[in-house]
Amino acid sequence: MTKKKILFIINPISGVGRYKIVEKLIENKLDKNIFDHELAYTKAPKHAINLSKQGANENFDIVVAVGGDGSVNEVGRSLIGTKTALAILPCGSGNGAARHLDIPMDLVKAMKMINQGKTAMIDTFNINNEVAINTAGIGFAAHIAYEFSKNKKRGFSNYLKIAVRDSLKYKSQPCEVEINGKIQKVDAFIIDIANGTQWGNNAVIAPHAENDDGLLDLCVIRDFHFMNFPVLATRLFTNSIHRSKFVEISKVKEVTIRQDKTYAHVDGEPVIIGSELKVTVNPHSLKVIVP
Repeated sequence: MTKKKILFIINPISGVGRYKIVEKLIENKLDKNIFDHELAYTKAPKHAINLSKQGANENFDIVVAVGGDGSVNEVGRSLIGTKTALAILPCGSGNGAARHLDIPMDLVKAMKMINQGKTAMIDTFNINNEVAINTAGIGFAAHIAYEFSKNKKRGFSNYLKIAVRDSLKYKSQPCEVEINGKIQKVDAFIIDIANGTQWGNNAVIAPHAENDDGLLDLCVIRDFHFMNFPVLATRLFTNSIHRSKFVEISKVKEVTIRQDKTYAHVDGEPVIIGSELKVTVNPHSLKVIVP
């Protein structure tokens, strides 16, 4: 029987250092009767994009993103439209894409899932020239992504510290949301486009999102008094953000968003995106390994 080829792309600075046990995990838990494997390490931001593209060009059956949502994005975007499947060993701070796909946070269990090799097709989406796998957006979430990227300390606790620190001083911005030619003006604290349900760490921004339905969940959180911040934050972690009077979620295939600022987050990573964001879904465009 011909063995399958699997490539592990490892981000050595992802999350809180869980990657350190990955080499032993691969040696001890990857089924060598099924796979011939190779390892590659990222050396700079965006390096995983090229490594993953090379893997697809060399007809690897599976390319594994060892890292967080940023790593999943870089590895996954190069596999869109190919026969190569994306797998995830979650080693990030939030692991939103992995959590939505019900991939175990326990790396031994995640490796067992890879050995089993079950696949599914999921949607991805474009936001201008960027590609998103799980979520993207503007406003406070993008601001926190930018601030977190400057912090040498990773992990959810540091992310939370930044969010609490900046919750009082961040100002909502006037935005336009255009759907099917109809324009809505809104003073927005957050506008997020969700393919999956959550940002990570079970912070659920779009409770009813499905990443294989050909639709995106457009989540608009309008400006609110700072006294409401703790309640809204609690709703994120109790699967109830959609019940807030400040929140409106709608299903879209494409949307144009205009903002005063020029930055956004794409799968948790800050990007300079411009003042106009054109968003379109790519149905069933990425093969992934699932439980």
